[in-house]
Amino acid sequence: MTRTWTPGSPDEAVTAIARTPVLLVALDFDGTASPLVADPMSARALPEIADAVARLAVLPDTEVAYVSGRSLVHLREIAEHSDDSPVILAGSHGAQYWFPGEGEADAAESEQERDLRESLFDELEPLLTEYPGVELERKTFGVGIHGRPADPAVERAAFAAVDEVMARRAARWRRRTGDRILEFSSRHEGKDAAITALRARTGATGILFAGDDVTDEDALRVLTKDDLGVRVGPGETSATLRVGSPQQIGELLGVIATERAAGRE
Repeated sequence: MTRTWTPGSPDEAVTAIARTPVLLVALDFDGTASPLVADPMSARALPEIADAVARLAVLPDTEVAYVSGRSLVHLREIAEHSDDSPVILAGSHGAQYWFPGEGEADAAESEQERDLRESLFDELEPLLTEYPGVELERKTFGVGIHGRPADPAVERAAFAAVDEVMARRAARWRRRTGDRILEFSSRHEGKDAAITALRARTGATGILFAGDDVTDEDALRVLTKDDLGVRVGPGETSATLRVGSPQQIGELLGVIATERAAGRE
């Protein structure tokens, strides 16, 4: 049963995750750390979320990660992520990683996959010029088609045209949909795989994962009774808590940072 989190009210689940011995806070970026924006590359974490992330990241036995469908290079840009950042990154739905003190983990791609991806991009780029407001994103392991700036009818037509191309040329690639975005990837990892990998990597005894979209449900479904899932906004969800906006995620993380810091004094 999902319940709405009320800022300022005591919450046993929030207190429990704040007090877990080893905490991993994992956040989707678009729609969770950042409001949804028309231009995908203009997304930035809200100041209150960036502040809470910074407070959490310096606490003992506490790790913070952004877990996103964005390619790692784009995730680093929108997260304003520097080489000395303490924040872990999982990009491309868990096919790419960046770890503090180590940098980017190698992500293998075959020459055949790379050539097909480039060929598909070359075909889709001129095709999508016929659909005003629809934008093509080059991803490390595939392509993303953004419809938010477009008229919904134009978006639907563009997505149908892309589906035809992909069914003909890359039928085995993984297809994902989100909030006015269509994605295809040669890799089949999901955010569930990212959460599993990060749990093993960090030794977390409790994970807070927050997300707002369909692909985030993969991660929410693999959380355990010792974890806390948070859904941002409406929609069916496996999360324990629901908040109304990224701004409320900032409030929630601030509460957790304060409680966790107090417990380590």
